[in-house]
Amino acid sequence: MAWARGPAGALAVLATAIVLGLVSWNAFRPMPPAPELTLPRASPTGSAGAPTEVGEDTLVVHAAGAVARPGVYEVRLPGRVLDVLTAAGGALPEADLDQLNLAARVSDGDRVYLPRVGESMPPPSGVGSASVGSSGGAGGAAAGPVNLNSATPAELDALPGVGPATAKAIVDHRTQKGRFASVDDLLSVRGIGEAKMADLRDKVRV
Repeated sequence: MAWARGPAGALAVLATAIVLGLVSWNAFRPMPPAPELTLPRASPTGSAGAPTEVGEDTLVVHAAGAVARPGVYEVRLPGRVLDVLTAAGGALPEADLDQLNLAARVSDGDRVYLPRVGESMPPPSGVGSASVGSSGGAGGAAAGPVNLNSATPAELDALPGVGPATAKAIVDHRTQKGRFASVDDLLSVRGIGEAKMADLRDKVRV
C-alpha cells in the first residue's frame, strides 16, 4: 500500500498515529482503585436520642415537689420512696418529709411528690401522675377509701397490711368472681382474715 504524498498524506499519517496511541494507552493504563464504600455504623443503643430499654429490675419514677432535681429517674428494685428522693438529689430544706412514708414501695410509672411544710399532698392529676402519699403506699393512694372494684394493684398494695401477693389475689378474685358486692367480700380473698379485714374496713369501699 502506497502512502499518500504531500501535506494531506502527512496529516493522515499523524492522525492515525495519534488514534493508535490513544487506543494503546487506554488499553494498558492501570485501573483506578474502586472507591471505598462507607456506611454508617449502628449505635449499640439504637438511633441517636432514642431512650434505652429499661431492664426488668429497674423502675422509672417521677420525682416532684420539694426535691433538689425534679424529674424522671430510674431506681433499682425493690424501689422505695427513699430511693426516688435520693436519685432526685435529696429533699430541700423546706420539705415536709413527715408527709411521706420513706419506706413505701413504688411501682413503675409512679410519681413521688414531696410537699413543702404547710403544703397538702396534691391529688393525682391524671394518668401517669399518681403520687406516693403519707398513707404508706405507692401508685396513687387516695385520701379517701379505695374502690375495690376499680383499684389498681399498686393502689391495693398501698393499703395497710396488703403486699403485692394480697393485692394480686384481690385483683384475681375480682377478675374471676366479678365485682365485689360489699367490703365483707374481701374475706373470701386468699390471705385476708378477720384481723386484716378489721384494718381494711374503713379504708376500702365498693
